[in-house]
Amino acid sequence: MPLSSPPCARSSDEAARLQAAIAQTAGVPFYEASAWQAAFGDHSLKLAELPRITKSQLREHSPEGFLAAGQTVESLLAHGLIEEESTSGTSGASVRVVFGKTWWAEQELRALLRNPFVAECFGNLTSLRRAVLTTPGCSGVSCYNRWLNLEQRTLGDSRYVNQTRIPFSLGDDKLAVMADEVAAWEPAFLDVDPVHGAWFALHCERHGRRFPSLRFILTSYEFTSVTHRAIMERVFGVPVIDLYGSSETGHLLVQIDGIMRPSPQTALLESTAATGIGELLVTTLTNPYLPLVRYEIGDYVERVPGGYLVHGRRRDALRGADGRIITTRQVDVAFAGLSGIAHYQLRQRNDGSAHLSLLPEHAGDELLAVQATLVGRLSLLLGTPVTSDSVGLLTPEDSGKFRLTVRESA
Repeated sequence: MPLSSPPCARSSDEAARLQAAIAQTAGVPFYEASAWQAAFGDHSLKLAELPRITKSQLREHSPEGFLAAGQTVESLLAHGLIEEESTSGTSGASVRVVFGKTWWAEQELRALLRNPFVAECFGNLTSLRRAVLTTPGCSGVSCYNRWLNLEQRTLGDSRYVNQTRIPFSLGDDKLAVMADEVAAWEPAFLDVDPVHGAWFALHCERHGRRFPSLRFILTSYEFTSVTHRAIMERVFGVPVIDLYGSSETGHLLVQIDGIMRPSPQTALLESTAATGIGELLVTTLTNPYLPLVRYEIGDYVERVPGGYLVHGRRRDALRGADGRIITTRQVDVAFAGLSGIAHYQLRQRNDGSAHLSLLPEHAGDELLAVQATLVGRLSLLLGTPVTSDSVGLLTPEDSGKFRLTVRESA
């Protein structure tokens, strides 16, 4: 399938999609505000001239403020038209979102099929067997507050394998049960939080576990480090493919040849920077129950030919000594080519200095040579002193997600 189109066709198509996005806001209370109505009344309308929606605005008004006049969450639920979810609270407090019953699967498949290899794996099918390894707080199915049996965790073509927020706390006995469940399921792909996926892969490597049915690994939920990717590719020998989006917007980008390519039927995307790193703005096209125009999703991106590079969350960005924003992606580049690291966290103090905690692949490994290399690279990147140590545990935030980079003042 073509990944690009001539400029004139692309411009016309984007204008039509913008008008479709605006049409979805008719009768929606949030957009009755004077600023929005004035912008929509301009017939020479350009996307970049519209107001934006902040996360705090979405949190305050969703879901009722984004439903068309006459609709209520209760009525839509009673008629079986929608599902209601709460976001994981990645960039702040959780947000209530609603979407049509089939919307999540439809927009995910649309994004996945943008990748030619994944499209080949699907063939004429609309679903493949997957084993899901993510924080239970993010999956929306399994929950770490209570234990669910295997039948309860097997829904359609998806089997939810883990029920623990912190994978590093799992003993080999529980990891072996998880591997047995995956093997019995014979999935075509693993759908993983990269931290959970890499730790599971290390267990499989130690015990020689392989899954012959596996065609690829799909990573989402949070930023995939080069260390996570290297481990999963080494152990399972299949492509590791990033899928990017959010509960509020659906899946927006999928990795193809190292570039994150848009799913244009799902959303219009913008970067606030014409060149270099900017914030991603999202205008949704396919969820009439939560129409978003220029939504500040909270992540940094960089425009490149054919798509984007995702740089990580805005709140996770660090600061260089010269005041530059330093993104998670820029920090992660320093780890390329290094081995022995299962996970890490770089925490920047208020004075600009930083401390690197390395979780080794093998318990007790001090990673002294790796530490020396990384201290040098990261000190140069930040322009400030960096210290480092090897640790036995790194914990997630309340949402269950892990932060590779943390600025203590953020």
